Amino acid sequence: MPKHRNTYKALNQAFGKALHTYDMIRDGDRIAVGLSGGKDSWALLWLLAERLPRVPVKYEIHPIHVDLGFGGGQSAIIEENARRMGWEVRLEHTDFGLVAHSPENRENPCFLCARKRRQRMFEVAGQLGCNKLALGHNKDDLIETLFLNIFYAGKMSTMLPSQPLFEGRLTVIRPLAFADETLLQRFAAQMDFPVVENPCPSAGRTRRAEIKEMLKGICGRNKKIKGNIFRAMRHVKKEYLP
Repeated sequence: MPKHRNTYKALNQAFGKALHTYDMIRDGDRIAVGLSGGKDSWALLWLLAERLPRVPVKYEIHPIHVDLGFGGGQSAIIEENARRMGWEVRLEHTDFGLVAHSPENRENPCFLCARKRRQRMFEVAGQLGCNKLALGHNKDDLIETLFLNIFYAGKMSTMLPSQPLFEGRLTVIRPLAFADETLLQRFAAQMDFPVVENPCPSAGRTRRAEIKEMLKGICGRNKKIKGNIFRAMRHVKKEYLP
């Protein structure tokens, strides 16, 4: 059990609330876990593993890391630290990041890279016989995606905490959907997770980064705003929309 119980308690509460609200995990599930090497994915893997011995629902965990081809040895760090935690990672070496940032695709490299990475995780999850794919998106990610879609796609939508795909053969789950990013940052630091730096040349210069900065300014002036935005996504009054 972590030494910093308050952080763990708050995170575990948000984690459990998402699991129960959306009935994310059932007995016998085989869960592929997207392991990017960031704080969220390490926390997700740790929380899924930590609860296994103390809950009646039994499931299997299969971590997957998709290497985007930028180099730098991140995959080796992820593999070594996951093994230290007791998990063997399925490594997928690709050139998705390089292709997405090629001269032929300069307009929106993040879209192509994310789509290809997601497709590969779907394929590997199927190869491993998994019926669930757990991703580490947190509450802030869902809010940022809402504004990305409003500003750049002209639609009101975000990522779903639980989303069945392929006629129900695979369900994407986001157990950290109710967890604040700041809470995950504290937990990762307290647990000394080996957070791997993102080698992508677009890191920090994306539309998402711009949205994050905008929301940081707005929410920093009033602590209730972020919670209100998140609640608004579940209380849509369609009769007051054109």
